[in-house]
Amino acid sequence: MAPNFKVEPLDLWYMEKFSENWGLSFRIKRGLYSALSDYQRIDVLETEEFGKLLLLDAAIMLTERDEFSYHEMLVHVPLLTHPAPRKVLVIGGGDGGTLREITRHPEVEEVVQVEIDQEVIRVSREFFPQLAKGFDDPRVKIEVADGIKYMAQCPPHSYDVILVDSTDPKGPAEGLFTHQFYAHCHRALKEEGILTVQSGSPYFQQDLLARVHRAFRDLFPIARIYLSGVISYGGLWAFSLGSKKHDPIQGPIRDFPHKGLRYYTPRVHQGAFILPKYLEELLGL
Repeated sequence: MAPNFKVEPLDLWYMEKFSENWGLSFRIKRGLYSALSDYQRIDVLETEEFGKLLLLDAAIMLTERDEFSYHEMLVHVPLLTHPAPRKVLVIGGGDGGTLREITRHPEVEEVVQVEIDQEVIRVSREFFPQLAKGFDDPRVKIEVADGIKYMAQCPPHSYDVILVDSTDPKGPAEGLFTHQFYAHCHRALKEEGILTVQSGSPYFQQDLLARVHRAFRDLFPIARIYLSGVISYGGLWAFSLGSKKHDPIQGPIRDFPHKGLRYYTPRVHQGAFILPKYLEELLGL
């Protein structure tokens, strides 16, 4: 006869290490999905406190609880710096969060998203419908393709704003962090164009941030770094913005319906460009 006692659930945790000595852990309720695509491993976990968690090659991409603080800042800072962002390109961003934010802008007439892994889009549609709703906007066109090759072949003066919503510079995303790739983006931008990319942790990826900023300074007359607080990325997260004409530190240049936003405001827009001293020294500002 089996012992008569209650079996408690296992105490399961997932940790991503940001360095050899520091990491971030989530208590896990259960695994929802795990598979290998043609490009990477994809996992969806249900956490106790942060909702569903998306992993690509074991790296945290987003949680339902705090994804807004990343996607809102990646999108609204450049789109509200540009006077008329009618045609927008997204490289990566297969979860759909970036598209969701872009489609809030009525001025945008067309969005092209280039995502290398169609399986990420499918998984997001299934498990993260609140992010993936942007895929159904009639202004959105999806290209399942290599973003590096796409930009190398992109005609000049094609886009008003280009956003790079990529994973870390490993595997298929490594080429998205090169001077050559940014030069292709610069060529593809119109005369008032803006390029914005996620450029890593200002604590744990300082070499990457400095390298991206040097490339932007070389290519653009206006090169800025701004920050957002993203808990599931370990704290602060950095974005690099290169602009051919308009300086983002002036703040948003037109009214925008902020209904539904949870992080971005005009004051946050301006304040995000105020950097701590250690980053000013790192970047030579």
